[in-house]
Amino acid sequence: MADRFRGYLPVVVDVETGGFDWQRHALLEIAAVPIVFDADGRLAPGETVTTHVDPFPGAELDPKSMEITGIDIGHPFRDAKPEREALDHVFRPIRAAARAAGCQRAILVGHNAPFDLSFLNAAVARVAHKRNPFHPFSTFDTVTLAGMAYGQTVLSRAMQAAGLDWDGASAHSAVYDAERTAELFCTILNRWQVLSERAGTGDGWLGAREALAAQQQGALP
Repeated sequence: MADRFRGYLPVVVDVETGGFDWQRHALLEIAAVPIVFDADGRLAPGETVTTHVDPFPGAELDPKSMEITGIDIGHPFRDAKPEREALDHVFRPIRAAARAAGCQRAILVGHNAPFDLSFLNAAVARVAHKRNPFHPFSTFDTVTLAGMAYGQTVLSRAMQAAGLDWDGASAHSAVYDAERTAELFCTILNRWQVLSERAGTGDGWLGAREALAAQQQGALP
């Protein structure tokens, strides 16, 4: 993994929030899915880590956003953690996964990744967390990847275009969205690998551009 992504471990992250402003609105739920290699050497989603988060003091909750997510912050079984504890809960296994993969740190993968990273970075800053495993600004965004691969930028449509299952009723849960985004990310990158192997370009990853060009010209299925 370290060789594939220059020392970074891709970790898919989805957050659910109380709005769109990372400075004012609450971070309410985090889910993270490290990417691993399966037995066949293909990228695959690893084990999901997740937690609900208590709104930080003074945080705002936009009613429209709360209606979309369906989160009830007063639910007795929500088992939310304060931001510092929630970050520790998520960051600890990510650091372990990065070490196991021989990577120096993690890089966030997301669908509209800047949104997820901005809320994560804001929480890190609020609690002065010193062991954030993620690169502070670099990301992989499946909006861009899906637009390139399938001409779709909406997650549900990209999943369907990729031939993957999508349940709209389960959307806007951090776990569901993170796991589906991880599937999409792996599918696109594995397809890229297959194309390059079919083109016989030697190094599968480096030869993918030539493979895509050949596919467009009709030389590959």
